[in-house]
Amino acid sequence: MSFWQQTSTWQGFSWQDFSVLTRRIASDEDGLRGKFWRKILAEAANLPFLEQVLTAHYCAFDRKTPLYVKVVLVGAMVYFVVPDDFIPDSLPLIGLADDAAILGGALKLMSSHIKPEHREAAQNMLARLRSEARS
Repeated sequence: MSFWQQTSTWQGFSWQDFSVLTRRIASDEDGLRGKFWRKILAEAANLPFLEQVLTAHYCAFDRKTPLYVKVVLVGAMVYFVVPDDFIPDSLPLIGLADDAAILGGALKLMSSHIKPEHREAAQNMLARLRSEARS
């Protein structure tokens, strides 16, 4: 039995209703997009070590930062962003532990290159993210 034949036997399912729902969602694309980004910002703003991630970002993309420091910090940020790592991020409590450890190690190694303006920019961005997440 094909997929299309199977769906016709599902109780309460109608392709016509599905089509109407799809059109309604598509017509409110801006509203849906806004809800999506608010949710993303809310989740990101609650990440315990987001300030360190932002500090690494501002240091890594500073023109005055030496290349080897940029490589280490960008490598740590890539490890944080990539979903496939040693411990899956979906595991409660320990999922982000390896990400935090890698990032913390990179920041410790490169701490002499992290300037007060990098930390200040990270704190300002974090405050902005948290205020946007609340609204």
